[in-house]
Amino acid sequence: MADAWQLRTADEDKARALAAALGTRGLTARILVARGFVTAESAGRFLSPRLGDLRPPVGIADLDRAVERIVGAVARGEKVGVFADYDVDGITSAAILALLLRSLGMEVVTRMAKRASGYGFSPDDATTLVERGCGLILTGDCGTTDQESLASCRSRGVDVIVIDHHHVPSGVTQAYALLNSHRQDDTFAFKGLASCGVAFYLAAAVRTRLRAEGDSRADAIDPRTWLDLVALGTVADLVPLTHENRILVAAGLSELSALRRPGLAALAELAGLPPGGLGTTQVSFRLAPRLNAAGRLGDAQLALELLLADDLARARELAGALEELNRERQRIQERVWAEALAAAETQADAPALVLGAPGWHQGVVGIVAAKLVDRYGKPTVVVGFADGRGRGSARTTGGFDLCEGLERCRAHLAGFGGHPMAAGVTVDEAQFPDFRTAFLAAAAQHFANGPGASPMAVDAVASLADLDVTLAEELARLGPFGTDNGEPLLGLPRVRVRSTRVVGASHLQLTLAHEEAVSEAIAFGMADRDPGSGACLDVIVTPEVDDFRGRRKIRLRLRHFTRSLGRQ
Repeated sequence: MADAWQLRTADEDKARALAAALGTRGLTARILVARGFVTAESAGRFLSPRLGDLRPPVGIADLDRAVERIVGAVARGEKVGVFADYDVDGITSAAILALLLRSLGMEVVTRMAKRASGYGFSPDDATTLVERGCGLILTGDCGTTDQESLASCRSRGVDVIVIDHHHVPSGVTQAYALLNSHRQDDTFAFKGLASCGVAFYLAAAVRTRLRAEGDSRADAIDPRTWLDLVALGTVADLVPLTHENRILVAAGLSELSALRRPGLAALAELAGLPPGGLGTTQVSFRLAPRLNAAGRLGDAQLALELLLADDLARARELAGALEELNRERQRIQERVWAEALAAAETQADAPALVLGAPGWHQGVVGIVAAKLVDRYGKPTVVVGFADGRGRGSARTTGGFDLCEGLERCRAHLAGFGGHPMAAGVTVDEAQFPDFRTAFLAAAAQHFANGPGASPMAVDAVASLADLDVTLAEELARLGPFGTDNGEPLLGLPRVRVRSTRVVGASHLQLTLAHEEAVSEAIAFGMADRDPGSGACLDVIVTPEVDDFRGRRKIRLRLRHFTRSLGRQ
């Protein structure tokens, strides 16, 4: 095994027994055992997630109170406001809430946060919805910390139900109901729901209450038809794809693949995605960036209107506008990426990256931060400054909790919020050096052995001859992949590079060989790291099935490589 790899722990005897019980390859069984599935029963449930396995929403704090308030609003014919954050989780949460309320015949006013105004439910947003006659307001993916706005609504006799999943500070909330699994008194078994997942549970609970009361309006609600939206928001928001989220996303991807929603059909058409077989990769890299483009450069209301569109012609018009915004986002992102990458090189030995500059567009700093985490493998904060005030995004790796890390920097921040894997910050330019020092100290304490000290983890060590279409199909059943359920990583020591060529703008295609076995591999974004023909490498790959032109064959996605040490 390559010295730079750490093989994930698995009981090899249990892996052999599981392979025999399931009829799978030994590599597949080993990965299942390493992920905690050691019996045929538990592995079978994992490999075949079903909506029927969702646990009932027992213990979700304020759920009954929220349902009671919504049912009362229906009976009284109140106008309801829906306000949400500008990212994909917020957009999909708003869509689910609006669809729920409209299904019940209610008049709904929607309003999305604007990046230029900062994160959250602002007093201006609250005033706008109150003045438009809303007697009840539901917030999606924000609101937990916006006590001033919540108190303002309460003082005017307007109740606010907060649907969120971000950090809950201590103190008493001014919300009528706060649905957030991070409340200390929330005892629901799973704490990882995105806001769109919480909205899904709320919708299902409203239907259950109406059915129990014999209200025929319950028949108009079918939360299963909104699972495509749940999958979009959950995957895009980097929450754990385990337990309830895994079940919701698996079912949601099936619904999404049918492209029954006009807005998503139009968006997929522009992204070159045909119906069928859409997975987390297509969501993360093709659909989510286009939806996010509205909030990054313009108004997320455009993306919400797309998801709510019921006419394909109108949906295509809205999708076209998003496509133009996304192209502009890509142009801006490339410039900021180049400058941030150059700045990162000057901090290569630091335990974290904290970068900022005037003129960096605040709508793309999150993408740049994520790309830097992929490249350097360390927590990263990227901030864009304008008029002395900076707004930025933080992304992380290696078990470093951003909420805890940023809490230690609170004295130097004007504000922050988010969850352990992704967060946003607001910082004055004068405070930025002190913030950087404090954040680096927090990262240094977490990574006691220094950045990069830990070897790369692989699920199994294999030979190129072990990898074929059958194995790739088995491993695909471990999906949907994402946070806390990553794609399988197989280490292949001492493979020979037969040939390489650059494809697209920045990708590297390789032909790899070991003894008699030969396979094609693709290394996305690694064109500048071409090892050259004849090189002997230790590689980490994810096997996948290539269906190009109807011919099914194995293809390897190259995730990492180093030159083999010792005898060539």
